[in-house]
Amino acid sequence: MPSYTLLISVPQLQQLLDSSQRLMVFDCSFDLAAPSHGLALYQEEHIPGAVHADLDLNLSARHGVPGPGGMLVAGAADSPCSGGRHPLPNRERFAMWLSAIGFANDMQAVVYDRNQNMFCGRLWWMLKWMGHDAVAVLDGGLPAWKAAGGALAQGDEPAHFQTNFEIREPLRQLVDADLVWQRLHSSGQTVIDARAAPRYRGEVEPLDPVAGHIPGALNRPFTQNLAEDGRFKSPEQLRAEFDQLLAGRAPDGVVHQCGSGVSALPNLLAMEVAGYPPAALYAGSWSDWCSDPARPVERGG
Repeated sequence: MPSYTLLISVPQLQQLLDSSQRLMVFDCSFDLAAPSHGLALYQEEHIPGAVHADLDLNLSARHGVPGPGGMLVAGAADSPCSGGRHPLPNRERFAMWLSAIGFANDMQAVVYDRNQNMFCGRLWWMLKWMGHDAVAVLDGGLPAWKAAGGALAQGDEPAHFQTNFEIREPLRQLVDADLVWQRLHSSGQTVIDARAAPRYRGEVEPLDPVAGHIPGALNRPFTQNLAEDGRFKSPEQLRAEFDQLLAGRAPDGVVHQCGSGVSALPNLLAMEVAGYPPAALYAGSWSDWCSDPARPVERGG
């Protein structure tokens, strides 16, 4: 069976599930307004066999060690690898969670949500960051699965035997505020902000203490990557749109960001679908950038 590394369609996933290939499906559904609701959504309905991956408990840094099912166990602090509202856990702590849920290096991973790929893109990128290339986003997410008549399960799934997930060389680049600031006026860096236009312009700011954007950043709300049916636009259309946005800027100098490093990832994935080389992620994003009053802020645009 082929390895899927960007997108996977519902028929392709159904074929994988019917095969003998080692596979783990992750449901990353979440609700920023009610974080505990993500698990309830998963328990209400999910693809049979899918493991729930919670943005707060499993895909962000917390104090303590994530054990089976994402529960926190007393132990060493989970020193984050980024700032911001959803800081990345360090790679060792994330590997502990992957091992605890039974994910292994020889498995294909398929990630999805019911939130326009806003949250599953985080796990897609994190697995690449761990050196695991065989991970793909289910195009259209759970709505596409349901529309195709895919089976659904309720409640919790049985636990898997623990594995020993091995950390490998990162396949995607993580950058921090210092590096973005250092290159702020360099022609080789282009920051793309995935937040909605009013937040980017600084007209509203519902979450962070400062409104605005990183000086010089371009704006592309992450929802612009999707067609009306909730699937990603064609590679050709995405390429044309990003070419227009970049307007001659070097694609290999792109850094993606958003509010807290989550909704930036559909943009990063969409650029790869369009045929661009992998871009960098500023995971701390605006919530990290604006936490230091010395960092410059731009409004309007």
